[in-house]
Amino acid sequence: MKRLLLRLVVYLCTFVLIVGVVGWVGYSRSYNDFYGSVYDEPYPSYQKVEIPEHNPKKPTVAVMLGDASTTTEVFDFLIPYELFAMTAEYNVYAVAPDNDLKSLSGGLEVIPHYTFNELDQLLGKSPDIIVIPYIPFVDEKKYQPVREWLQQHSATTLVSICGGAWNLADAGLLKGKTATTHWQAIDGMKKLYPDTSWKGNQRYVDEGNIVTSGGQTGGFDAVLYVIKQKLGDSMAEKVAKEVKYPTYHFVQNPTVDPYSIDLRFATYVLNYAFQWNKTKTGVLLYNGMEEMALSSIFDTYADTGTTKVLTVSNTEQPIITKHHLNLLARYQTSNVPELDRMIITGTEAKSLAKEEVKRLKENGHASELLYMHSDSPDRFVFSAPLEDLAKQEDLMTANHAVKRFEYRADDLILEGSAFPLETYSNMLLVLFFSVLLALFIDKKFIEDKRFNKSKETTSKTI
Repeated sequence: MKRLLLRLVVYLCTFVLIVGVVGWVGYSRSYNDFYGSVYDEPYPSYQKVEIPEHNPKKPTVAVMLGDASTTTEVFDFLIPYELFAMTAEYNVYAVAPDNDLKSLSGGLEVIPHYTFNELDQLLGKSPDIIVIPYIPFVDEKKYQPVREWLQQHSATTLVSICGGAWNLADAGLLKGKTATTHWQAIDGMKKLYPDTSWKGNQRYVDEGNIVTSGGQTGGFDAVLYVIKQKLGDSMAEKVAKEVKYPTYHFVQNPTVDPYSIDLRFATYVLNYAFQWNKTKTGVLLYNGMEEMALSSIFDTYADTGTTKVLTVSNTEQPIITKHHLNLLARYQTSNVPELDRMIITGTEAKSLAKEEVKRLKENGHASELLYMHSDSPDRFVFSAPLEDLAKQEDLMTANHAVKRFEYRADDLILEGSAFPLETYSNMLLVLFFSVLLALFIDKKFIEDKRFNKSKETTSKTI
């Protein structure tokens, strides 16, 4: 009986040790590729940052960036930035603790327009609206200016996107209030901040001057709701129509059936842990590109554990987006590593990126060019990427991506393999190795001891 128990412990510990460690290392690397993708290599010197002309007659929206030790969530930053800019009724700026280059999750670099202090001095008052993306806490000392600036402007209109509610709660601004956040994080937030009433059945929550949103597409609803409150129904509807947003009715009524963790979440975790051969996808940066089209690539592919996205441009100088964001690519067409695919985003990419695509072809990086949005200009910006993800990977991965986005429209046609074969094959391979190791330990240190003990007993008897 003791020997059986010993064997059980050996097999269990070997399984946990091997599968657990390999999975944890894989998960950590995938997580770091997305949320920890801070570019720490020296960049070439670049020309002066283009800052949109300030109109003192317009209200100002400040979209926050984190400190240099961490990434700001790419969706949470780019989507509200473009939606507010599309109204043409606001000064919209990217602001950060300092002027240094900032990384967004997945590996996209942004140059802030202003520091917190510079914007305060320019306005002489608080911004009219501050948008808070999810900004992880990595270095407490470097993060402190983010917390303090939020606290200094606590009376202004604050709009958190997805995990940005965590930053508001950390600043003490959600005490005694009702709020929401991404459905995957809401249970954890209830434990961390029990003095806030967390609602999992709301796409957004309005608490006076603070509006918090649920995961990803809930951020669309929250921003459109604020635009509606500030500029009227017609402006919010106009912006929603321009971006082909399919579920505007949630802006009117944000109540939904709450999501919870299910088997699709297991696929997400396992892809992070055991998808080792990630698809290398380039995304082309070019002047005039649409911000949310760019976001759709990073959030759809890079946050699945299956794909590594690399930014590519024809220049070492900043790329200026449609609404005056300054981006820097990590690679140029002359030095980009070998890619599996190259995606050109935006509805006008075929005309705006014509010269850049020509350069790509000249440098031999056009084996698979995919015009993600210009081939389907009448669709919501995330529809084509989600459908393509199913084809590139599998239905389980794509279905979780749809759920992670809290995408509740029924316009998607997902076609592809049923499940992530490579992920599960890699996991089974590790499991098989752990069984072989356990068998070796059994044979070498348990069974042999039993044999030797039996031999000794026989010898004594004789």
